[in-house]
Amino acid sequence: MLIGDVARRSGVSARMLRHYESLGLVRPTGRTGSGYREYSGADIRRIFHIESLRSLGLSLRDVGRALDDPGFTPAELVDDLIRRTRDRIATETELLTRLCRIGAAEPAGWEDVLKTVALLQALRSTNAGARQRAALAAVEEAPVPVEALVEAALTESDPNVAGALRWALAQSGGDGPALLAEGLASPEAEVRERAVRTLAEIPAGEATGPLRDALAHPDAVVRGYAALALGTRGVADAVPTLIGMIVEGRNDTDAADALGTLASDPASAEQIATGLVDRLAHRATGSSARRRLTQALADIPGATTSRALADLSQDEDLAVALTARYLLTLRDAR
Repeated sequence: MLIGDVARRSGVSARMLRHYESLGLVRPTGRTGSGYREYSGADIRRIFHIESLRSLGLSLRDVGRALDDPGFTPAELVDDLIRRTRDRIATETELLTRLCRIGAAEPAGWEDVLKTVALLQALRSTNAGARQRAALAAVEEAPVPVEALVEAALTESDPNVAGALRWALAQSGGDGPALLAEGLASPEAEVRERAVRTLAEIPAGEATGPLRDALAHPDAVVRGYAALALGTRGVADAVPTLIGMIVEGRNDTDAADALGTLASDPASAEQIATGLVDRLAHRATGSSARRRLTQALADIPGATTSRALADLSQDEDLAVALTARYLLTLRDAR
């Protein structure tokens, strides 16, 4: 078969077939009387083998080794190809993400594109100061897609930069709460904490739903931050978690403050007082937890609280009794 026929049937150009020949990858079996290259069936099969190996990403040098070296073992080379392919996919994915984010910023001109690119690069800087400046500039100087801000917030370990990113997300709106809610499902505890803390600083609205859902999260840290944020927003669903935090001694002062805020609503005040009294009476509640629960009654108005403090003033635990008496004195002074 002549080179033109081989090219048509194999899909490999005549020029590439000559290149293969120059490299010694495939040599025509013979020549016609006119000097034209003539390929046998074995030659054509070898051409297909070359193309198959090239489709895996092998270089022509490696293709030659694979076909001609009897001692060649493919395992190591295939592993290397897998690694290089994964690296290439990661690089291309990163580029695609960057392009999508620039497109989402809806640049009006190339100057806007360059500003957005500069901020995206600064958010990934190894310098904390540069990252912080980029976070602050993301709201005022050039629009940065909320996806980029969320990604940065979930990976940022520097507290100052993290604060700037949370502020930027609180100003940006959009899909931030939904994207941060996805971060609550991360297998990494640090990422979950960053996600809930950022949600807590986003104004009431779309962030409230994910925070409510977070009250049932298996991570106690996530539940705690969600409850504190909801408490300041007047969401009574947070009451059981806040009381549990006081019992456990985990951010108990902040939890008591949040309960005090919620108690401005009479219905919530009654729910809180009843919940605190129930935990005080629970046999499994230890001495230190009972003292914290008694202290938490300080800012809870209503008759239920007054009766509970009167009973606690005679408690067998002297610290609890003294705390209750002091709180009753303060209530009487009001």
